[in-house]
Amino acid sequence: MENLNIEALNKELKDKSPSQIIAWALGIAKNPLVTTNFRPYEVAILHACTKVENNLKVIWCDTGYNTPKTYVHANELIDSLGLNVHLYVPKQTSAHRDATIGIPQIDDPLHTLFTEQVKLEPFNRAMKEHQPDVWFTNLRKGQTAFRTSIDILSMSKDGLLKVSPFYHWTDEQLDAYLTKNNLPNEFTYFDPTKVLENRECGLHS
Repeated sequence: MENLNIEALNKELKDKSPSQIIAWALGIAKNPLVTTNFRPYEVAILHACTKVENNLKVIWCDTGYNTPKTYVHANELIDSLGLNVHLYVPKQTSAHRDATIGIPQIDDPLHTLFTEQVKLEPFNRAMKEHQPDVWFTNLRKGQTAFRTSIDILSMSKDGLLKVSPFYHWTDEQLDAYLTKNNLPNEFTYFDPTKVLENRECGLHS
């Protein structure tokens, strides 16, 4: 993957459809996967990827703090899309954490430990176990300052090719995609590590 001309490829892929981008990436991948947390619009990347490769590995890192509606939504998509889910959860239960550090605010020194426990450690464990070379995400331009600085294709610090097929899409375009494909959305998602909507989650920077 290190030999790819990312800048040239991004120009070439800019006018391609998500399915075309996914098919291209799968064509060069040896061990691809898609990650999800079932937040709003995640159904789009899950639907698009599995339409091209129905047995694609889906890594779900569950913080343990999802809303009941998000869990219902996740189960619905796992069943309706036939997702090949590999579930990763923190090593500590949320009850244990609630009794010791709770959910620290961003300016609390314990927030770093909290983020490591509920998000970074499960994610890093998943990546270590599966060793992907291509990682599909639903990052989009405008979500955060960092995400606006990347493109459809970007390389992670570990040399992993990140592919964001819907990178240039707006919410309105995604709404139309969901309507066209009769897909449900979920807006009650809660990320205990972000607090602010435009704050980077820590996995992509």
